[in-house]
Amino acid sequence: MASVMPQPRRGRVPTPPGGHALHLARPQPAPVRRPRTLPVVEEVSAGGLVVSIDLDAHRAPHAAVIARRNRGGRLEWCLPKGHLEGEETAEEAAVREIAEETGIRGHIIGALGVIDYWFTGDDRRIHKVVHHFLLRATGGELTVAGDPDGEAEEVAWVAMTDLPDRLAYPNERRLAVTARAVLAARG
Repeated sequence: MASVMPQPRRGRVPTPPGGHALHLARPQPAPVRRPRTLPVVEEVSAGGLVVSIDLDAHRAPHAAVIARRNRGGRLEWCLPKGHLEGEETAEEAAVREIAEETGIRGHIIGALGVIDYWFTGDDRRIHKVVHHFLLRATGGELTVAGDPDGEAEEVAWVAMTDLPDRLAYPNERRLAVTARAVLAARG
């Protein structure tokens, strides 16, 4: 028995071997995916720059900064900060958090600015507002041992002129520039 090869028909898709016509499926629209709506949580923190000023003017001002791990596990240098506790004001929280995370006590010279940002946690979106202050160091020694959360892994005195190169976050680098201007204006 001889095999007969199907002949293509003009204007149509040729029949494949085996004799079954080829049918092209019409593309179906992708199902509409509704984004999962995460609850929003508002958080308020405070911190800033605590500065050691050499009264003899032999040394440029230095600020105590900390290194902590970001979500990806990379060590980043940043300004000390943390949540307000109880009925604490932003100023009180800044003084406490800086002392806990750096070991340095200080008193507030003035407000530096507010950083406002969003990020997503596992089950919520967080809107965080951080109040930053400039403090003059009054005592203490550099240590991360007082950090109750254990987030600060390192602490160092960094010259104010070197902060823009050391700090990981652009908003904090801008605050460091503002702090230098405030200190320069105070003489």
